[in-house]
Formats: sequence, structure tokens, C-alpha cells
Amino acid sequence: MTAVARLLRTSAFRLSLIYIAVFGTAAALAIAYIYWNTSGLIERQLEGAIQAEIRGLSEQYRAGGLNQLTRTVANRSRREGDDLYLLTDREGRYLAGNLTEVSPDLWNTVGQIEFVYGRPGADGPSKRLALANVFRLREGYRLIVGRDIEDRREFQTVIWRAFFIGLGLVALFGLGGGILVSRSLLARIEDVNATSRTIMAGDLSGRIPVTSADDEIDRLSENLNAMLDRIEQLMAGLREVSDNIAHDLKTPLNRLRNRIEGALRQGGGESSYRDALEMTIEEADDLIKTFNALLSIARLEAGSVGESMQEVDIGAVVRDAAELYEPVADERGVALKTEIPDGLKMRADRQLLGQALANLIDNAIKYGVPQGTGGAPGEASDITISAGQKDGQIEICVADHGQGIPSADRERVLERFVRLEESRTPPGSGLGLSLVAAVAHLHGGDVQIESNKPGLRVVLSLPMKSASGGERAA
Repeated sequence: MTAVARLLRTSAFRLSLIYIAVFGTAAALAIAYIYWNTSGLIERQLEGAIQAEIRGLSEQYRAGGLNQLTRTVANRSRREGDDLYLLTDREGRYLAGNLTEVSPDLWNTVGQIEFVYGRPGADGPSKRLALANVFRLREGYRLIVGRDIEDRREFQTVIWRAFFIGLGLVALFGLGGGILVSRSLLARIEDVNATSRTIMAGDLSGRIPVTSADDEIDRLSENLNAMLDRIEQLMAGLREVSDNIAHDLKTPLNRLRNRIEGALRQGGGESSYRDALEMTIEEADDLIKTFNALLSIARLEAGSVGESMQEVDIGAVVRDAAELYEPVADERGVALKTEIPDGLKMRADRQLLGQALANLIDNAIKYGVPQGTGGAPGEASDITISAGQKDGQIEICVADHGQGIPSADRERVLERFVRLEESRTPPGSGLGLSLVAAVAHLHGGDVQIESNKPGLRVVLSLPMKSASGGERAA
């Protein structure tokens, strides 16, 4: 397809044609309306003037007869103006008036008629249009009373000329403007197509240019660029997750295989095989937990669990999670404290919220015991779980007194498979905080990681009126 054909097939050019048709029709109707009203007014004024002349001459004729009429017509014929008169005898001989001759057909007519007559001028006689009334008097005399209407005909000509020239200019400038607009729009659309081709070729860094016009195309481009940024982030996250899975799961799978291979190679009877199988099952369970956590995060990010939203009592969720982990905390010499006001409710998925809170408590128990305390109970080793309302948000906070997380790593630990070096001794997959962040995003909230001076303070912020997963924050 040629460039001209593509240009003519654009929506902008078609819209320009529609605009030209609509505007041209409106202009034609407006000109026709003006012409009709103006012509009507001129015609009424003309007929009024002729009728006034006829009434005046009729009075003169009734008052003084033919002689008085002849003198009146002669007097009025000498005045400057567009009035036309002609009085003849029964033989058609001239008696008075400013019309020197008329066609025979005119004399055979009675009543109103338009005709062409000759008027002398500086450049010679000219043909002009006139409107007149023809009367037959007694004894065969004839009288013509009329008026020059050449100006009306010229006015009509000017109106029609303006009509066609105006429509021509509208069409010309409209087509020109449509072509310019189409070229401009086509160029900007081509930028979008070029960016799309770049991205389809595998380069996710391509972005649509944004001009300074700040129009709807710029706003569309900004939204598309934001979408492309998000897609690039997701793809980068997918690659990172794939790399992390390859690195973090390779070791336990190798360990699993080596243990089974060692048991087969060494023999040792049923007891040895049983020990190897039990350790293999334990390793397999850990792998299954890791994959289940990955699937849960994927479902949360897809928003596929939003239908289970219901009104949830936050205090009940926190107390259930704390009760579940109290035995584990007692073994580590850690006390769990809850500070939850009554009547704190919100719309949420109770199971997911409980799972997120359980992950935060589990992390606090694993990493929140201060070094050097030996697990001895006391104020310095307490884990506090609190909740409250602030600025239309419900904030659930889990605070410990452990080593904490350096400020440079607090955003990074919310990503999948991220485990800091000092946290790799306790078992874990590095997916706990990622799942917490996914639950927060599903409910339209977020997660903040702060210093507890000393220790760590993780705040799960959720809106009071969280709806379905489709309304979650990006």
C-alpha cells in the first residue's frame, strides 16, 4: 500500500471528510436561508414600491383623466432612479415615459411581467432586467409601470458565486487540513507501531515517544509506556525467579540425589534405607512447600482469589496466629504479645491474611531473638503483634528485637528467593516476605520494613474498604 493510500484510509482523514460534509451542508443551508430571506425582503419592497406608484398614477388618472396622467408620467420619468414608465396611444405611439421601446410581446401581456430593456450609458446601451405591471386604459391606451431589478439579479449572482466559491474553499481547505492532520496522526501512530515491532522483536526497552502537546495520544502513550514498564518488570522478575529457582533448588535436589545414591551404594540394610528415605521425604516436603509458595504468590499476583473476600475481625486473626505459634516461641524463649483493639474489622480474605501474618511471626521467631540472650525470656526478646487504624488504613505490625535488616536490603527482601547471608542458617526458601507482599497487593495495600531500634518492625498496611483483587494496587 502506498503512502498516499495509507493516508487516505486513516480515521483522521475520514473524520475530516465527514466534518467537511457536515460543515458544507450547514454553510449551504445558512447561505440558502440568508438568500431566501433577503430575496423575499427585496421582492416585497420592490412590489410595494411598484404598487405605490400604481396607486399614485391611478389617482392622477381618475382626477384629471388622460392628460393629467400623461403630464404625471412625463414628470416622474425625468427623476433619477430605477422607476420605469411608458404611456402610448392605441397605435403604440409614444406619449410619455423613460422607456423608449418595448417588445411586441410585452404589449400583448396584461399584469405583472419581467422583461429586458435597454438603458443608455457612458459605455453605450446596456441590457437590464425590469419588473413591471402592464395596464390597458380606455380607448386602447396602454401604460407600463415598473422598476429596474438588475441589482437584484446581480445580488443573486453574487450569492450563488459566493455559495460555490465558499463550498469550494471549504472543501479545499478541509481536504488540506484533513491531509495535514492525517499525516501528523499517522506519524504518531507509526511511532506506536514501530515501538510494538521493537518489543515483538524481543527488545522490551522500547518506549513510545511522548510529545509536549499533552493531548489524548500523549496520555495514551504514557499509559502504554507505564504498561510496558510493568511488563518489563514482570519479565525481569520472571527471569530472576527462574535463575533463583535454578540456584536455590539445585542444591537440595543434588543433596537428595546424592543421599539416595549413597544409600544404594553403601547398603546397610533396612535401617539404613529407612533413614535415607525419611531424610529424602523431608527434603521433598521442603521442595513441595517451596513450589506451593511459588504457586500461591502467582495466584495472588493474578488476583484469582479475590472472590473469597469477606468481613474479617482483625483481632481474631491475630490472636489465632499468635496462639498457633506460641509453642514454637516458647521453645525459642520468646514471648508473643498482642495489642489489638476491639471491633477492628475490614473486608479481606481471612485465610490469606492469616497466612501472611503467620509468615511474619515465623520470621520474627527465627530471626528476632537478640544475639547473646541465649533464648532467655525477657522484655528484650519479646515479639509484639499490634494493629490499629490510621488515615483510612489498618496497620498490622510485627516487631522483634533481633538483628534487623540493613536499610539497603529492606526493599530487596520482598522479592522471591532473597535470603540475606546472616539468615541462611535457619531453614527457609526466601519466599515468606514475597507472599506477604503479594497478599498486601491483592488487598490494595503494601508492606513497610522499618527499624525497631533494635530489631525489625514489619508493617502490613491494608485499606479499610478493600474490595476484590481486581482493584488491588499495581
